Amino acid sequence: MKIIIHSALAGAVIFLPTTALYADEQQGQPHDHGHVMEELFVTGSPHGKTRLDVLQGSSQLGLDELEQRMEATIGETLSGIPGISSSFFGPGASRPIIRGLGGDRIRILINGIGSIDASSTSPDHSVAADPLTAERIEVLRGASTLLYGSNAVGGVVNIIDGRIPSVIPDAPFSGRARLGYGTSAYDISGGMAINAQLSGSSDRALLLHLDGYFRKSSDYTIPGFAKSDRLRAPGDDGPYGTVENSDLDNKGGAIGLSWVGEQGMFGLSYSLNDSNYGVPGSQEEEVVRIDLDQKRFDLKGNLTHDVLIFEETRLRFGYGDYAHKELEGGEIGTIFNNEGWEGRLELIQREIGNIHGSMGLQIRKRDFEAIGAEAFVPPTTTLQWGLFAVEEISLDPVTLEFGARLDHQTTENKSLNQKRTFTNISLSAGAAIHPTANSLIGLSLGRTERAPTAEELFSNGPHLATSAFEKGNVNLSKETATSLELTLKQDSERFSASFNLYHTWFGGFISEQFTGLQIEGLNILEFGQRDARFYGAELDSSYLLITEGEHDLWLKLSGDIVRAKFTGPEDFLPRIPAQSATLALDYQGPYLGATATVRRVADQTRLAENETPTEGYTELNLDILWHPFGEARDLTVHLQGKNLSNTERRQHTSFLKDLLPMPGRNIKLSVTYGF
Repeated sequence: MKIIIHSALAGAVIFLPTTALYADEQQGQPHDHGHVMEELFVTGSPHGKTRLDVLQGSSQLGLDELEQRMEATIGETLSGIPGISSSFFGPGASRPIIRGLGGDRIRILINGIGSIDASSTSPDHSVAADPLTAERIEVLRGASTLLYGSNAVGGVVNIIDGRIPSVIPDAPFSGRARLGYGTSAYDISGGMAINAQLSGSSDRALLLHLDGYFRKSSDYTIPGFAKSDRLRAPGDDGPYGTVENSDLDNKGGAIGLSWVGEQGMFGLSYSLNDSNYGVPGSQEEEVVRIDLDQKRFDLKGNLTHDVLIFEETRLRFGYGDYAHKELEGGEIGTIFNNEGWEGRLELIQREIGNIHGSMGLQIRKRDFEAIGAEAFVPPTTTLQWGLFAVEEISLDPVTLEFGARLDHQTTENKSLNQKRTFTNISLSAGAAIHPTANSLIGLSLGRTERAPTAEELFSNGPHLATSAFEKGNVNLSKETATSLELTLKQDSERFSASFNLYHTWFGGFISEQFTGLQIEGLNILEFGQRDARFYGAELDSSYLLITEGEHDLWLKLSGDIVRAKFTGPEDFLPRIPAQSATLALDYQGPYLGATATVRRVADQTRLAENETPTEGYTELNLDILWHPFGEARDLTVHLQGKNLSNTERRQHTSFLKDLLPMPGRNIKLSVTYGF
């Protein structure tokens, strides 16, 4: 396993710059590699870039790749992309983990505005968004703080759903529908989105968007016992073959209305998200379920104009009223309420000579409270505002990028009338050179300051999801991260690859630390600070083996490694993803596509205090995509076999890894139709 991964990553360093010398003649043009043409990457860049030009680790999932990776949560949908794992807490709750960092260090956005939920508070809390609503998902790995705040020190996931139409379509009426079924949990899901031009012309129009979705599944199947061999005592006849209380019922929808004209657009949307899911692995006598409800309002406006040095103004605003009830045996145990809003105003500079960029203001407010038996966090109010500016200078063949951000955060504990205030400054710089129009060598450096969250400051109570009694530390200081990243990219007709090598040094890294004490059988964990460092590498590559007319056969190789240690003395951090490698053969034709994948996840034996090792596994997957009418009609039938070998798989990043394996063999069938 180690030989495969290290050889792959080392090969990228040697092979990538060499193949750049043999770039194809169509320099500077995006390539489809047998798929749809690449869309511009809008997250983290005010002007939009192709993935080749993004100076840090990045991934973009369009409709086709989303269909292949579709799961019930954002975390599981993205898990397995190089550098990305998940906090797997069953089918109902799973957040992305990027380069070993999760929780509040990863910002999950919906159209550039936060998800406004309680998912970062606890691993059993779901993100208030379903992948069924997404048109595209963009991921930035590593520090992305300048545009989205210091809470994005680990990365950004931006779900782009098109609920506020911003472009006049070619057809006055269009839409997309999907229906799917999976055997592992008798899962049935479906969704439909419709866009209509209500009035106007090709230059200006009033546009309407409607969408709705549902997902319903039973308890999912596993290849053996739910408990790992390590926990199961001789003669233990615990749950076998099925994970109890892992069912899910999720539904929602949205309406959006916008006016699009020659000089800009303005639109609004209103959405609902209603989810009820079981929390498996509970050691309580009564099963625990979560009943989640979010009502959300979004606003988006773009105005193209020339004022001083600016050519465009962008306004984004989101308001969310989120609540979920934790049901214990049908009775309400704890209620979590999170009411919040976030706004962004961004001014886009016109290009002056070889310089362009943007500057802006971002404000967020969060009113959070937990009521009941597991109210481990007191009622708190957090207000954050930030000023930022990013600039890009083109000095052919070198491009320089600079950024700065000033953040101010006030967090108040309403119960004890305690208040902490932090002012943070974050800086970044990067340089990129294109040896050819189809290759990039980039180096980026960043320094980020992150203020502690309300949970890290003020927690004081039992938290059953982590099987601990959590105690905050009101004396925490801000956390500082200094990151360095090398990026190599190549994008030609026959070969496409990206390689990232990174190292982040944390000063005062905030984490939970064992005290050696217990309350009512729960270990007391107290938030504290120690220096730490994270480092690793990622590879994602594709090579065109055979091309005959409209038929292409691609060989794809990807892998990742992440290491994380405290310093002085050196101890490993908990729940760090194991290294992994993926090998795939991908055939693409006018009517049929097929991908066979082998993924190997290594053993994880680099362990923190009181942590147990996790065995690795090999996973076999097969995807078949059938387009009965080719390009004449947008109809796709997708047959997928996941974990065909029915291997026991446990996620080392999960708090429940020894109680909750991932699903066994799952045969999925879906039909997607665009009109």
